Amino acid sequence: MVLTHPSGIPEKIVKKVVARRGRLHAFESIDPSKTALVVIDLDEATVGRDDTDTAQRVVSNVNAVAHALRSSGGVVAWVVSQSDVMSPHFSAILGDQVATMYFKEALPGGPQSRLWPQLDRKDGDLFTTKSGASAFFPGRCDLHERLQPLAIDTLLIAGAVTNICCESSARDATELDYRVIMISDALSGHAHGLHEATLATFYRIFGDVRPSSEVIQLLSA
Repeated sequence: MVLTHPSGIPEKIVKKVVARRGRLHAFESIDPSKTALVVIDLDEATVGRDDTDTAQRVVSNVNAVAHALRSSGGVVAWVVSQSDVMSPHFSAILGDQVATMYFKEALPGGPQSRLWPQLDRKDGDLFTTKSGASAFFPGRCDLHERLQPLAIDTLLIAGAVTNICCESSARDATELDYRVIMISDALSGHAHGLHEATLATFYRIFGDVRPSSEVIQLLSA
């Protein structure tokens, strides 16, 4: 029997997961009133620099999910990067030129702190900044503290880059006991299969992975 995942998770992994828990998806329903769409780093620098246009293509899917969630009583949260202090190990890891570029872009008012203009941000949405890779690492972002009074227990993760800031945020959110779903076609990843590897690992161990069309169906169910 062939087990096909709508987001393209390899069949071998899908079979193992289904055999373990008896179903394709960890979370078979969504309560929109307890759900937040967390859109990470779809900013002017990140989207503008993507020469494959992948990040720009996910914008319409992000907007569609955001509209569906707002219409159902949920929350949309936009997260961008901003910091005026460079990590002491940034240059050692990335090299001086790239580290300096990212640091300058993330300064207050820089292109990493400004949302891509085609994103459909509304007045009632949350907007916050992070000073590291994860939007849920303590001391790096206040998103968790802002979601708690709203009784949010489910997160839909979208944005860029799949295998860096989105994955870091999704894993940390899992550790905070959120139900986390990564939206496969509302995420932009690096080349060489890194996007796909992140989705497969997350699906296997940490949470769930669904395409935007399925998420919208669940929100309207």
